[in-house]
Amino acid sequence: MELYQLRSFVAVAEAGHLTRAAEKLHVSQPAVSGQIRALEDELELALFERTSSGMELTFAGQRLLADADRVLDAAQVLRNQAKALRGEVVGKVSVGTLSDPDFIRVGEFMGTVVDRHPLLQLELHHEISGAAFAKVRDGELDASFYFGPLANPDVGGLRLRGISYRVAAPAAWKQRVLGADWTAVAALPWIITPPISTHHELLRALFNQHGVEPTKVVEADQEFVIANLVVSGIGLSLIREELALEREAAGEVCLWRDVRLETDLWFIYRAGRESDPVIRAMRGVLIDTWKLGAVPSTQTRALVQRDPEQARVARSDSVAESSRSKRAGKA
Repeated sequence: MELYQLRSFVAVAEAGHLTRAAEKLHVSQPAVSGQIRALEDELELALFERTSSGMELTFAGQRLLADADRVLDAAQVLRNQAKALRGEVVGKVSVGTLSDPDFIRVGEFMGTVVDRHPLLQLELHHEISGAAFAKVRDGELDASFYFGPLANPDVGGLRLRGISYRVAAPAAWKQRVLGADWTAVAALPWIITPPISTHHELLRALFNQHGVEPTKVVEADQEFVIANLVVSGIGLSLIREELALEREAAGEVCLWRDVRLETDLWFIYRAGRESDPVIRAMRGVLIDTWKLGAVPSTQTRALVQRDPEQARVARSDSVAESSRSKRAGKA
């Protein structure tokens, strides 16, 4: 069994089609087909059913997909561990970023990574939050900044801070919305992000909580675009509290009631790569950038209930993580 066969298995499972999987892997479609057949022959199991619309996993394929993912993650960790033993953190890393680079401190993060780990090449990709999560989960990104819940066991993360959102309306609408109830506010135009965005999920949850539905919707996918549309009188929206208060002080928006929606900013990666030296190096930089101190990993938090002693050892590793990253920068 070869790793490239497992990569083809995972790629076809994710794409549901041989041609799209081949494009993702940058190989020919016959090569992918042959690798799948060879893997099925070795395992003596059919992994896919060939249909008119593409490739569907069999029951056996569904059961083995997670194992294949773990093997590929472990192989990547092994490669990076070997490089770490040579005193290097080396490689090309794809990292997703969100709309406001200053808020997520991406400049400081990237500058410190370059300074401490000069052989680590970062590629930044701008993403919407939900798309970033899916790409990290599926292995299309090595890591990403992300805000929202972290409930998928395949994705681990480092919590960076909490985020509050406020309901903001154009300043000229102040008298219009001042005494408005939820039904009246829902009837006004709203600026909403695409459904894949965490911002969208927060707003939809708010509407559902009060049993209302917005009747007029304008879609936008950038935080500053949304804020400017509100200022321009297009409609209401959720704006991050720091920006909302700044715009309110400038007389550009008004805030409707004391409504706050809370979520968290994370740096996420596949859970199976938590011990990967590349991921650990980036975590170490972020722990210092955000002045987080000793931060338990997602795996450590899961250990707390099961084995407090193991959790204590894991927390001590987190302290060492930042120290190793700093030493690397001085070497």
